[in-house]
Amino acid sequence: MASINMDDTNDIKYMKEAMKQARKAYETGEVPIGCIIVENATGKIVGRGYNRRNTDKTTLAHAEITAIKKASKNLGDWRLEGCTIYITLEPCPMCAGAIVQARLDRCVYAAPSDKAGCAGSVVNLLNEPRFNHQVELVHGVMEEESQELIKRFFKELRLRTQG
Repeated sequence: MASINMDDTNDIKYMKEAMKQARKAYETGEVPIGCIIVENATGKIVGRGYNRRNTDKTTLAHAEITAIKKASKNLGDWRLEGCTIYITLEPCPMCAGAIVQARLDRCVYAAPSDKAGCAGSVVNLLNEPRFNHQVELVHGVMEEESQELIKRFFKELRLRTQG
């Protein structure tokens, strides 16, 4: 698994955009996970999403799934070759599968997910050699900021539910 190259200012620039999406989730009372998809050739953001599971009342409303849908619509193809996905939390099994199926070139995520991470923490579906596509993986970009937002969200949630 690759780790962050601190010289890669583009990864930091785009992760800041994913963090904006995570803050949108936070403001609506959702677990603060955000995602963007960038077309590598142009540097244009072609998809954005944030966690909306409670809002939409569906398991499928993860940030990555929303961003993949939007990017596919904007680019007119389900194949997102030539694109990078930026996520504030390591993808779960569903989202890692969608990333592979969408043929994304790269996945850059901020914080690991020790309970559900499928980009190296629990398993690594993005680099499974038996699949027909593997995704370049970078992790740790803005990890502290992402972890801080998630920890704050759950601390506030505990306070609300206890009192």
